[in-house]
Amino acid sequence: MKKETQPKSARMKRRTALRWAIDIVIILAASAIYSLGVHCFISSNNIAPGGVTGIAIIVSEVVPIKVGTLIFAFNVPLMILGFIFLNKKTMIKTVISVTAITVFTDVFGEFVPTYSAEGGNGIMAALFGGALMGIGLGLNYQREGTSGGTDIIIKMIQRRSPDLKIGVITAVLDIFVVGLGMLVYRDINVVLFAVVAIFVQSKFIDFLVYGTQESRFLMIFSEHSKEIARKLLTQNRGVTLFKAEGAYSGTERQVIVTAVHRTAYSKVKRTVREIDPKAFVITTSAGEVFGEGFTQLTV
Repeated sequence: MKKETQPKSARMKRRTALRWAIDIVIILAASAIYSLGVHCFISSNNIAPGGVTGIAIIVSEVVPIKVGTLIFAFNVPLMILGFIFLNKKTMIKTVISVTAITVFTDVFGEFVPTYSAEGGNGIMAALFGGALMGIGLGLNYQREGTSGGTDIIIKMIQRRSPDLKIGVITAVLDIFVVGLGMLVYRDINVVLFAVVAIFVQSKFIDFLVYGTQESRFLMIFSEHSKEIARKLLTQNRGVTLFKAEGAYSGTERQVIVTAVHRTAYSKVKRTVREIDPKAFVITTSAGEVFGEGFTQLTV
């Protein structure tokens, strides 16, 4: 038995080491992309797009310290708290990411040219800066890392108050930073461009983390569930049947559970309506579905 388990253990260690190596390489690349967005488009045009990065950009306007250095300085106490309260694996990757963002942002500041928003080009700076930052963060999240800052705060708040939605917490924190930018720069355009950058950034994050294969998840309650299931099977749909009992009537019936691509949703709904117009159907969006017929589950 020992001879069999040792090779398996060694293979598992090699796979884990390879996965970590790939994660770190991608996190470093993601940090470079994020830093390009910050240096070339965001900080150079006084846009403060929320989070610790936004605070660092604002403070750098008042104190003669580089943006990257300020990002690291503001993240140090948050990373310490993260190691105390959050997952250690995620925090190790966060330290790597924050350190890389610090170095890349300050190094790029020495030789990489910036985009000027003068002449009414602020919207372009917000769009491209938000896109690059979103790509960097999205790739980071894919590898179970974070950019530190408000990500750590959000995770800690959620541990204490799991009912609070991430979007709400993020919005409150971003509004605070954007408002601070308004006070420092005294320019309404700063607020407007920051909102654009935040919006674009969030869309790119969602695109990279959740993909474009949005699907629909359906639960179908019907007295003709077997007939509906057979029809869906002929359409090459994956179907699962669950036994259920009505709490009021006590009647037993089978519930159909299935997931379909967004483009096929109308056809499934029409099929159910043709067989049983009285069917009770619950539909919800599924950001991504893995498995046969959908996106393949990969590391």
